[in-house]
Amino acid sequence: MPFDRIAFMASTAPAAVEALHVLTARYGQVPLEKADVVVALGGDGFMLQTLHETEALALPVYGMNCGTIGFLMNAYQPGDLPARVAQAEEAVLNPLRMRAVGVDGVVHEALAINEVSLLRAGPQAAKLRVIIDGRVRMEELVCDGALVATPAGSTAYNYSAHGPILPIGADVLALTAMAAFRPRRWRGALLPKTVTVRFEVLEAAKRPVMADADSRGSVRAVASVEVRSEPAVRHRILFDPGHGLEERLINEQFV
Repeated sequence: MPFDRIAFMASTAPAAVEALHVLTARYGQVPLEKADVVVALGGDGFMLQTLHETEALALPVYGMNCGTIGFLMNAYQPGDLPARVAQAEEAVLNPLRMRAVGVDGVVHEALAINEVSLLRAGPQAAKLRVIIDGRVRMEELVCDGALVATPAGSTAYNYSAHGPILPIGADVLALTAMAAFRPRRWRGALLPKTVTVRFEVLEAAKRPVMADADSRGSVRAVASVEVRSEPAVRHRILFDPGHGLEERLINEQFV
């Protein structure tokens, strides 16, 4: 389908601001509600921000890297943009839904495209009980934190914590611990995409834990956190042919 009506969004990085000026002068700028496609200019963090901000519009998002790593982005090339977008491959991502209950009883919900993470918020290690679909799978996990990652997010924080890289079509989630002390060097788990993961914070007053969804606002002093995939939300990301997310995830394992 043609992508003639483009809504450009840019981060505050100087390179992204300059790219926005160049591209809007060449192709124009339309409001989001009238656009065929969103072109995001920045790095991976800005791509996540753009996806969250446009998730209710069901628009495809084509990213061009004006940041550093740009794992979710395409190369910045200002020429013949509508044709490039029209030829792009689409990857559909379902985010995670986080439901965090604070020790004060307040419920916080958020969506995460990459991961939902729990981190110790004090000097002592966290103690977590891990429950999968209502069944206790680990009575006590002592660690600096734990996260549940999507395939799209498996090369981000999850990978830094020595979690596995997940193929996009695998329909699994990664449960990864950060600096697991007990069980010693626990390697984490691969879980079906359909499960609900529940973390209960043990000794919450003594060992406070915070929860975070894609680093978009932390919930401090949580008592429990539930994480599940949200199939009702579909993020559409466009990649240049031969450089799709599946290929990038495979290539990342051989770099």
